[in-house]
Amino acid sequence: MQASSTQSKLDVKRIWKQLEEKVDRMIVQIGEKSPHAAKADGIYDDQRIDWWTSGFWPGILWLMNETTGNEKYKEAAWSWDERLEAQMLRPNSFDHDVGFHFLPTAVAKYRITGDKDALRRGLFAANFMAGRFNLNGRFIRAWNGDMHGWSIIDTCMNLSLLYWASAESGDSRFAHIASAHADTVLKHFIREDGSVNHIVCFDPETGEFDQVRGGQGAAPNSGWSRGASWALYGMANTFRYTGNIEYLRAAQRVAHYFIANLPDDHVPHWDFRASEQMDEEPRDTSAGAIAASGLIELAALLAEKEGRIYREAAERILASLYSNYGTWTEPSHEAILKHGTGHKPAGQNVDVSLIYGDYFFVEAIAKLNGWKQRMF
Repeated sequence: MQASSTQSKLDVKRIWKQLEEKVDRMIVQIGEKSPHAAKADGIYDDQRIDWWTSGFWPGILWLMNETTGNEKYKEAAWSWDERLEAQMLRPNSFDHDVGFHFLPTAVAKYRITGDKDALRRGLFAANFMAGRFNLNGRFIRAWNGDMHGWSIIDTCMNLSLLYWASAESGDSRFAHIASAHADTVLKHFIREDGSVNHIVCFDPETGEFDQVRGGQGAAPNSGWSRGASWALYGMANTFRYTGNIEYLRAAQRVAHYFIANLPDDHVPHWDFRASEQMDEEPRDTSAGAIAASGLIELAALLAEKEGRIYREAAERILASLYSNYGTWTEPSHEAILKHGTGHKPAGQNVDVSLIYGDYFFVEAIAKLNGWKQRMF
């Protein structure tokens, strides 16, 4: 898609009102589905509940409940952590992404309502995640199957679950594991120029570095934009939890790379180094939305003058997402944003709507609208 460049200012109040109307329709349209991707027909699919994206739709609902006080959002979101726990006790495919499952469901539910079962479920998920830590390599293992020594950049966004569990339980183990993994991200994932590796492989026995794989990026040395957005946001969060300035500077380095490589309309292509003909490459609105929310987070961690460039960059991204990629005039479309890219090298979910893109767009607008709490 060739979207026009935009210099429009965000009318946050107006957008928020449209989001409320949109999410109200989504409640009816999505129902009990666990959405991941919506193709050209605008209908969200229904993934299994242990698929990595299942927490984002209830996350939107809890966020809307917290910001509006409207009970209908709480009612629609209430059972999701129960469903996740039930699947945890059966054969399942849960992995490093349990933060994406339980932070916007059980942890949010506990914070908002004080529900003790939600607290228990959040701590249970944190224990599961801590159990994936490889002591010799100081990394959290990605995925399942034979990939025992693989770790991926996405995991740094899930570290918040461990930091939350450490603070909530008083058990510093969780925070130690999170920071050990974050140190490995600094050493092996974030490159000097601010671009990011997707998959780093280690010897699972010795912990020694083995190789880098391209994963969902165009090549091992490419610039996968969603990976950069995970790193930007994840390192900003890690600084917020720890106060370690190295994490903050890493987030800034990735932010500079991300902003510098944006096209004229401020919405990233799926990989910043995909080809010589970048105008022909698909966009990834999900990467833009994640980065925008991360940039707002980063700006809030800095003095106003230093943080302004990040907040203004976030506003430019969000203005373009709203103006050029939204479904505001398509009430039958079940998603909020179009033109996301899931896994381009595998030919999966290219030029679709993605529920995590929708979630982070809502989250970013909520932050600009004054929401002070955090899901991650």
